[in-house]
Amino acid sequence: MADLTLFAGDFQSKLLHSDIISKNMHGIEMGYHNNITYIVLTGFPNIKSIKILFFSVLLIIFCVTISGNLFIVILYHLSKTLQSPMYLFITQLSLLDIILSTDILPNFLYIILHDGCTMSLAECIIQFSFFVNAEASEFFLLTVMSYDRYLAICKPLHYNSLMNQSICIKSVIIIWLLSLKITLVNSISLDSLYYCGPNIIHHFFCDYEPIIELSCSDTSWIHNQTYVIGFFCVVAPFMLIVTSYIYIVLTILKMKSITGRQKAFTTCSSHLTVVCIFYGTLIAVYLFPTKGQLDILNKVLALFYTVMTPLLNPIIYTFRNKDIKKAIEKIKPFFLN
Repeated sequence: MADLTLFAGDFQSKLLHSDIISKNMHGIEMGYHNNITYIVLTGFPNIKSIKILFFSVLLIIFCVTISGNLFIVILYHLSKTLQSPMYLFITQLSLLDIILSTDILPNFLYIILHDGCTMSLAECIIQFSFFVNAEASEFFLLTVMSYDRYLAICKPLHYNSLMNQSICIKSVIIIWLLSLKITLVNSISLDSLYYCGPNIIHHFFCDYEPIIELSCSDTSWIHNQTYVIGFFCVVAPFMLIVTSYIYIVLTILKMKSITGRQKAFTTCSSHLTVVCIFYGTLIAVYLFPTKGQLDILNKVLALFYTVMTPLLNPIIYTFRNKDIKKAIEKIKPFFLN
């Protein structure tokens, strides 16, 4: 009888131990028990000799980026001459640039000064989520802007009916909602992974590949998910932009007036420049990645589309823009008085 009791106790102990292992394995699969709780970002560790100069340049870029994009937003709301679909979309682009710069640059400046920084895993995923939201919104916004240019040049008689204020506002709302949905999908997917380390990211912000590399889970499903989202957010919008510009170029070539051609080209040149810069750097980084995304070239390219593009966008759209110059002249008395 004693042997039977001992056997039952031993069996119950093994069963309990098995249940604990099962729960732990389930916790690992669900991502509830991570071995790492904080992330170390190294940034650019080999720039100590020019650290102060690099910091100063980035600080100036950050201030100019925020003030330049904020100026466009304020100018749009104060000027009646800028109340058109194109400038509404430019304003939204400026808001996205402000979000992106605020998400990346302050922490990057801290990394430069302190030769790195630490943040919690949750903070790292949150930073990536804001980055994804801004980038996805910009993909969709640039697509809508290309359609706006297509209607203005190829369908000028139908432009006011096809691109009125109501349609523009609805388009902006849809863009923000789609981007938010994509952000939530990415955030939930990353949060569900099990992270076992190492906890070091050799980058200046929490990007997709560096975060994935910290996980010990099977990430094949999340890569497949990323391909689907990438096609929806990047490839499909890019194809629509290219298609729009094919029709735009064909229409411009059919114009007999040289003045008309120049005017049509001028209305598209700013948008086309932004598209080339934005897509060019992103394709270089994400379509042709190096192992681990840790190559110095990739970090420089990432620096370009996270830091330089938000700086260049307001410059590109205001440079030689007659409407904006007129709007500035009209609101000057408002500030001087």
